[in-house]
Amino acid sequence: MTESVDGVVEGRSGRAWVFVPLAIFLAVAIMFQFALKSGDPSKLPSALIGKPVPATDFPALDGLTRGTGAVPGFTAGDLAKDGVTVVNFWASWCAPCVEEHPLLVALAKEPGLKLVGVNYKDDAENARRFLGRYGNPFAALGVDQKGRGAIEWGVYGMPETFVVDGKGRIAYKHVGPLTPQSIVEKILPAVRAAQSAASPAS
Repeated sequence: MTESVDGVVEGRSGRAWVFVPLAIFLAVAIMFQFALKSGDPSKLPSALIGKPVPATDFPALDGLTRGTGAVPGFTAGDLAKDGVTVVNFWASWCAPCVEEHPLLVALAKEPGLKLVGVNYKDDAENARRFLGRYGNPFAALGVDQKGRGAIEWGVYGMPETFVVDGKGRIAYKHVGPLTPQSIVEKILPAVRAAQSAASPAS
């Protein structure tokens, strides 16, 4: 009798563990749904905040030049060398990318900030035409032709913007097109906080 009771208890306990992953999935799904319905996709959770950028290599966009030289691509290692960097994922076929682009042009002029871009699943000619028309604010521009890099970075869709500190760690992530408000209230404070953390204490 005791064995059968223990067996029932063990069986129920074992079945209970089956529901743990389901409960976690539902909790995450609720957070995503809340963020989407709230109209603020930047509230979507990111597991990469505070962690090193993924080990990705974004080759240069063919034929893109500035002055007499080619605009380079960049690697994850480059993001740990040059102070605070803002990384923007974009594409020429992305309508919100057109809307935010003048803001990127202005953002690139901020002191102590380096802006780099990742051109996502795009045609090289279209990407060059886009930058020729709207301006190229990027100090470096890499290509993610197959979209693997975006997956590693946890990108949900175009455009997305990341603030990377001077040690190559992701300090902030913004989902969706930038706005004047998001730049003033989110991006620039994240940049300044990262710059302050990198500065030696006086």
